[in-house]
Parts: sequence; structure tokens; C-alpha cells
Amino acid sequence: MVASMRLRRKVARDVRAARHFVRGLVSTDHPILVHVVPIRRCNIDCAYCNEYDKTSDPVPFETLRARLDHLAGLGSSVVAFSGGEPMLHPQLDDLIGHIRRRGMLAGLITNGYLLSPRRIQSLNEAGLDYLQISIDNVEPDEVSKKSLRLLDRKLQWLSQYATFDININSVVGGGIKYPEDAKVINRRARELGFSTSIGIIHDHEGSLKPLGDVERAVFDTVTKRVNAWEQIGQNLYSGIRHFQQNLAEGKPNEWYCRAGARYLYVCEDGLVHWCSQQRGFPAIPLERYTVEEIRREFMAPKWCAPYCTIGCVHRVSFMDFWRRPQVQESPVAEGSVETAP
Repeated sequence: MVASMRLRRKVARDVRAARHFVRGLVSTDHPILVHVVPIRRCNIDCAYCNEYDKTSDPVPFETLRARLDHLAGLGSSVVAFSGGEPMLHPQLDDLIGHIRRRGMLAGLITNGYLLSPRRIQSLNEAGLDYLQISIDNVEPDEVSKKSLRLLDRKLQWLSQYATFDININSVVGGGIKYPEDAKVINRRARELGFSTSIGIIHDHEGSLKPLGDVERAVFDTVTKRVNAWEQIGQNLYSGIRHFQQNLAEGKPNEWYCRAGARYLYVCEDGLVHWCSQQRGFPAIPLERYTVEEIRREFMAPKWCAPYCTIGCVHRVSFMDFWRRPQVQESPVAEGSVETAP
């Protein structure tokens, strides 16, 4: 029963995604992916992470619904909730349902701790399209609590009950103590039928450090394994990873970052930023974000782009690598928050 439902939903989801993809090729005047923070609070504390606190209240439902309506008005293709830990929001399922009713694809980035069979079923019913969990190690330590041992039962439940697509991301860098754990995590995810990816993470200050010899060997092994898996069509989006080769060696990438245009990061205060690591640029309230802002940021070069580790921004921007080069500086908008590079 679950298998047949999963197949039907995947076919329908792929058709909707294909329509958004074609629309994205035709026009650059709308976002492809938007990350929305419904709550900054998180139920765990990983040492490398600078994206959470322990005190924030959930953003009110009506406020978030208005933000989703504005994103739909901008023509956004995919809206994914991140955090913090978005599953701490008490009305998350209703918000996911609203994304779907507005014609957008719905995603969720979670640490996985709050998943249960009943919770997975409620996400199915809400219409969730995509879910991603990053697992950092096999055993929890002082750097990260997102460990395979603590999450493996959750992964089994996902494999058994979920009708949405699931990607498991393993990581190297950023102070992760046992980089070879990434191979174990990647292998386990594929055993359960999930798509997989590997990320190079920044440290708690958002800085990139070149991979050491052991980290690089693990990265190369997992990348080859992931590429072989992606070749059979499991997840083409996660298969876009050419940018990581230079990052692994601490070298810059030359690319057109389309953050602020094709990718938006909307914080809990409702401000639009380039990404989670560049909060403060351009920091314009979402309700004032228009096609003019999208067009400006599409063409604006980003000073942080050469050493950027944010995979979702790289992947979304890849769609437009062949389009017009970026030629103008991005002005800081009136009323925005300025942050020194």
C-alpha cells in the first residue's frame, strides 16, 4: 500500500517539478528555491552551527502564511522550511499544506529527532514533497549530535512509511572528528533506498578550511559512490557537485551566484538574505521584495561566492550558468542591515 502510494506521488511530483524546471529555463524573474525559517530554536546544539538559538518562539501562523502567499505571488517554485529545527513549529503541517495549495513544491530540512511513524504519516497527509537530513557522525560527540546511532531508527521509519522523497547528506570538514563516518552514513542511506549527498561544511564562524588528507580521501570515495548512484536517476539535484572539487582543496570557484534571485533565504524576522551565512545582505522585508529586487540580485556579483560552501545556492544557480554574466555591485537597500565582509 505504501509502496504504490509512494510511486504515484513520485510520478505526480516529478511532473510538477518538470513544469517548474521548464518555467525556470524560460524566465529568470522568479525564485527557484526559497528557504523559510519558521522558528530559530533548535532541540540540539552542534558546535559548528551558527543558525540556531535556544529561546525563540515560533513565528505566528498567520505571519508565515502571508509570507508564503507573497512567495507564491513572486512565482516561487520550491519552498523549504529550515531552522533552527522547523519541526518544533506546532503548525508545520498546515504550513506545508498551504505551500502545496499555492502551487509550490514543499520541502523540509530537519535534524530528524522528532520523527515518528505517526509524524511521518502526518507529513504525508500534509503533502510534503522533499525531506533532507544531514547526519554528521556515527556516534554523537561534542561537535555534532546528528549521529547515525541516534537516527537510524528514524531512517527505518522513513523508509517504511514516507511517501515523499528523502535525501541523506553526510559531511566532512568543519571540525567533524571522524570523517570516515561519512562512508558508513552514505552506505546506510543507500541501503534504505534514499538518495545521498556529501557536503563540505564550514566551521562555527562560517569559514571554509581545506580538507586534510583523510577527509579528502573520504570525500573522493563518497563522491564516486554518490555519482554512480545518481546516474540511475535517484536525485539529479544532489548530483550537481562539481563546485565541491575546488572547495575540497581550499580553492575558489568562478561562478555566477544568483542568491537573492533564484535562491532566497527568509529569516524568522521576514527579511530576505542571500543565504544563511550572509544574513544582512540585502535584508529587505519580504513583503517589499519585488521582481525589481530579483532582477538586481540576479545580476549582482557576491563577494563571498568564490569560497561559498552552500550547496543549495550552487545547485540552484547552476541552472543559469550560461546566462548573462554579473556586472554590477549589489547596493545595500534602504533600511537593510549592513554587515562588514
